[in-house]
Amino acid sequence: MISLYIAILTLIASAVGTLTGFGTSTILIPILLIFLPHIEVIFLVAIIHWFGNIWKVLLFRKGFNLRLFILFGVVGLITSYIGALISLGSNEEIFLRVLGIFLVIYSFFLIFKSYFKIPAVNVSALSGGALSGFFAGMFGIGGAIRSMFLLAFNLPKEVYIGTAGAIGLLVDSTRIITYFTGGVELPRMLWNGLLIFIPISFLGAQIAKRIVDKIPQNKFRTVIAVFLLFVGFKLFIWP
Repeated sequence: MISLYIAILTLIASAVGTLTGFGTSTILIPILLIFLPHIEVIFLVAIIHWFGNIWKVLLFRKGFNLRLFILFGVVGLITSYIGALISLGSNEEIFLRVLGIFLVIYSFFLIFKSYFKIPAVNVSALSGGALSGFFAGMFGIGGAIRSMFLLAFNLPKEVYIGTAGAIGLLVDSTRIITYFTGGVELPRMLWNGLLIFIPISFLGAQIAKRIVDKIPQNKFRTVIAVFLLFVGFKLFIWP
C-alpha cells in the first residue's frame, strides 16, 4: 500500500515541481517523512531525482554551458558530499527539527524571492553551487537555490534546463554514492517500487508541460511555499 501512496505522490510532486520550478524533491521529501525514516526518504528521492536530471540532459543536450557547469558542479560535488556525510551521522529527531527550521526559512525565501538580486559573476556561480550542493546532500532539497543563482546569468531556456540538469546529475550522483557507501538501505518493496516511481515521475513532468501556460506560476509557488512553511513548523515543534 505504501508503494501506491508513493507512486501517487510522485506523480503529483513531479507535476507540481515542474510547474513551480521547485523540483520533485522539494514537494516529495516533506510528505514522505510521514511514512519513512529520514535517510531512506532522502536516498529514495535522490534516485528518482537523478533520473529526472538524466531526462533533462538527454532532452536538452544541445543547450549546455560548460563554464557554469564547472563553476556550479565542482564545488557542488564537494559540498554535496559533506552535506550527505552530516546527514548520515545525524540523529533523526535532531535532523527533523533542523529540517523544520530550514523549511521555514526556505519558505520565506521562496515567497520573497523576487526581492533577491544576484549578480551574474563567477563568485555567484561558486556560491550557488556550494549552497545548493550542501542542502541537497543534507536535506535532499537544493534545486530551487541552484535555480535562483543560475537564473542570474539570463541563459536561453534550453541552455538553462540542460545546464541545470547536468549540474543536478553531478550533485545527485555524489550524494547517492555517499548514502549507499554509508550503509543506507531501502526495503525491497521500495527498490521494486522504483520501477513504477521513475516512469511516473516522467509522466508527471509531461502533464506539467501541457498545462504550464494555463496556471499563474507565482500564485501556485506561493501556495506551495505556505505548505512548506506549515510542514517546517510542524517538524520543528513535533518531529
